[in-house]
Amino acid sequence: MKKSLLALAFTSASIIGAPVLAQDSNTSAAPAGGNYLPSQPVGSGNWFVGANVGRTNGGDNGGFGSGNGSGFNFFKGEKGRRTGYGVLGGYRWKAGQDLGLGLEAGYEDLGNYRVKNVFNSQDVNQRSTTNALRGWLIGVNGRINLLPQWYISAHGGYFRANDNGNNYNNSIGQDLGLTSGGRPGRGSWYGGVGTGWDITQQVSLGVNYDYFHANAGKIKNTTTGEVTQGLKRSTGIVSLSGEYRF
Repeated sequence: MKKSLLALAFTSASIIGAPVLAQDSNTSAAPAGGNYLPSQPVGSGNWFVGANVGRTNGGDNGGFGSGNGSGFNFFKGEKGRRTGYGVLGGYRWKAGQDLGLGLEAGYEDLGNYRVKNVFNSQDVNQRSTTNALRGWLIGVNGRINLLPQWYISAHGGYFRANDNGNNYNNSIGQDLGLTSGGRPGRGSWYGGVGTGWDITQQVSLGVNYDYFHANAGKIKNTTTGEVTQGLKRSTGIVSLSGEYRF
């Protein structure tokens, strides 16, 4: 965890320093232009807020589309495949004519809602699932515009997962004497890539794939004290995203 925080701090400092160095290397402000926010000069920046919503998968193999041999159906609410959402905010500098680099912080919920019957006349079922992965994040992000409107993005950083405390019962509700959770080191990492379109210089829409790494911790037998490794809770999400810059 300490190594992860040091790496994040070093990367953040590098990003913060990049626009300053770019400005110091010129006697006058860099001209506007390029594909990334063409009306702004290199070295300037913007605050931004964003949100995403999509479909998750958190099978015991941890990867998107795993844990179900029938294949992936985006519209079907299988176990472990639910509706996830997130919110982000931060600041991004124009580090080059086509490049933006920034810092971000936010929150991601990866499956505490299960959406069914969206495309038929029956009621939509949203069921609380307290064991779904969720947590706070802080990291870095970047965008490169290949055209004045089309961009490719990437981000990653530190992810603080929820505890996932749980008691295990059999099919008739009898307590099996097994518990999980209480893992002190729940800090881990996240990363993702995306692409999209700048509708205006303030508004973007895109699609993203993000992966959030976390473990359920260990399962403990409260009678014998025996400890075994719990299933991974690492979760992927494919989502639609939007961003507003100001």
